[in-house]
Amino acid sequence: MNDFRLRQVHLDFHTSPAIDGIGEKFNKKEWQEMLKLGHVDSITVFSKCHHGYSYHPSEVNEMHPGLKFDLLGAQLEACREIGVKAPVYISAGLDEKDANAHPEWIARNKEGGCGSFLKPGYHLLCLNTGYLDKLLAEIEEVMQKYHPCEIFLDILAERTCWCSKCRADMTRLGYDFMNDDDAAEFGKLVYKNYRDKVEALIRKYDPDTVIFHNSGHLSKGRRDLISSMSHLELESLPTGGWGYDHFPLSASYARTQRENFLGMTGKFHKTWGEFGGFKHPNALRYETALSLAMGGGCSIGDQMHPDGQLNRSTFLLIGAAYKEVEEKEPWCKGAKYLPDIGVLCAEPLKSEFGKEAEQADVGANRILLETKRLYNAIDIDEDFSKYKLLILPDFHKFDEKLKAKIEKYLAGGGRLLLSGISGLDENNEFAVDVGIKYIGRNEFSPTYEIPGFETVNGTTAYLMRADSHRIENIDAQVIAMGQDPYFNRTAHHFCSHQHAPNNEAYDYPAAVIKGNIAYIGWNIFSGYAEFGDFHIKELIGKAIELLMKDDFTVSASLPDRGIVSLLQQGERKIVHLLYAHTTKRGRDTEVIEDIVPLYDVDVKVKCEKPAKVILVPQNEEIAFGYENGRVSFTVPKVECHQMISIE
Repeated sequence: MNDFRLRQVHLDFHTSPAIDGIGEKFNKKEWQEMLKLGHVDSITVFSKCHHGYSYHPSEVNEMHPGLKFDLLGAQLEACREIGVKAPVYISAGLDEKDANAHPEWIARNKEGGCGSFLKPGYHLLCLNTGYLDKLLAEIEEVMQKYHPCEIFLDILAERTCWCSKCRADMTRLGYDFMNDDDAAEFGKLVYKNYRDKVEALIRKYDPDTVIFHNSGHLSKGRRDLISSMSHLELESLPTGGWGYDHFPLSASYARTQRENFLGMTGKFHKTWGEFGGFKHPNALRYETALSLAMGGGCSIGDQMHPDGQLNRSTFLLIGAAYKEVEEKEPWCKGAKYLPDIGVLCAEPLKSEFGKEAEQADVGANRILLETKRLYNAIDIDEDFSKYKLLILPDFHKFDEKLKAKIEKYLAGGGRLLLSGISGLDENNEFAVDVGIKYIGRNEFSPTYEIPGFETVNGTTAYLMRADSHRIENIDAQVIAMGQDPYFNRTAHHFCSHQHAPNNEAYDYPAAVIKGNIAYIGWNIFSGYAEFGDFHIKELIGKAIELLMKDDFTVSASLPDRGIVSLLQQGERKIVHLLYAHTTKRGRDTEVIEDIVPLYDVDVKVKCEKPAKVILVPQNEEIAFGYENGRVSFTVPKVECHQMISIE
């Protein structure tokens, strides 16, 4: 990964066998001109697509019936001549040609059925069948013939399968294939066997070939899965259902696992497989800038026409973003994100708490983005001492391992924010001293918060839809009280259209702080992900401020959709400021069209006194002050993305 590229295109080419004339308009010179027009330095090209056909002569697979020459070889040659890297794509989880020829290779559900990936569409194949041998042969052929810099393997994950081969093997190994846990455990073995064989095969030919297994989602807490990949590519098309806050969450975990990762968006209005769909150039400008600000490189998804031509309008669109990325690269390559806060991911707890656990991570991500905090999403094996504050959102009960790590962290001066049942042990008692006693889950829903601090809308009872927990104060400072409604809404008694008002006759402590530990008695992070109430953000923000005591590394006067990040590159620090206006188009597509500039953005950064502060890539010095260990400066204009180098 010494030559990690920041301007990649992921060129889909899933082409039906019913289409003829494949690649007939491919022209090496025109191909190269399009890549230059798009300022592209890496492009993924296809060996085999989801339809199952190869785009080169093959002794182990069938070449696409509409193709008359080695298209892959021609693309690789064109790229090599102009210094563009070309990872080779192989569809691993889907091969519709083989699914039709070998129905025994299709992955099955417990009832023996099989669903298609799309409707109508592809069928998932089982990696515990003869299909794995064929896939390995296809990978080996590519390694032998083309010696690629990278193999990109797609549509992969740990899956449960009940095909006849899996049922027989589970029985042979002592698993009960009708038991879901047994089937899931066996699925992990199957996937590990696949990964181990791919690793051994590729390393037999080249110790440096990059390997990436794409599952469309980076499983937080699964370092065993990540360990088999040389780098990470984070599939996150904002308009394709992911939204604009998905990538920062994925990136905040990826950068704790690998030094190199790509943020993968698309040129499409919506998502993959869209011919003739285009987003506004400003959207790609923002999305690629966001990847750089989060510490990653960029990958833009495209789909080539069956005739083999790259679309000029597409590469003008890509070039509008990548021209800026190319200018910014000197301040981005090798730069490492500097976090203040670590958020212990709740996603690994989803088997116990379901989707709400994943939503707790989403809520934490949104609040920290919106309040301009520097953070990483982390797992239990991370070094906690890297962080000034740890947040354990909603669902982290303490086992012995977590308790030991937290006690060591607190002994070293760390700070801790707990919520919901986080911090409780197996006996439902707090494993750390928060100055309170846990009583139990509150029977009332919704409940109300009465803040003990200044808020935008003043001191009143604020509706809390998130599940709440009752505590008894012993010797903690109360920062918010709670109140119940008069009653829960039932057929026997209800009030108005939604819920009963707060009963002012009785209140109780709901959010407290003692020393370096704070606790909030609601599932407040998952609640914010679900409902987004402003007063939830105010309460969490206040708890963080009380714990951090003005020890934040960065502050910036940005609006709520603005993003600030700080990266270290050698001896200099790079501040990233981003802002774009998002809006809805159609039923549910979040888009960016207009770039609204911001003026006179004030920034403070905790650091040693600098020699100069420079707007980059413009290379314009700006005035700065320095006091109490912080440099302060005003950025005259932020138009989409502005970097500032503190030299």
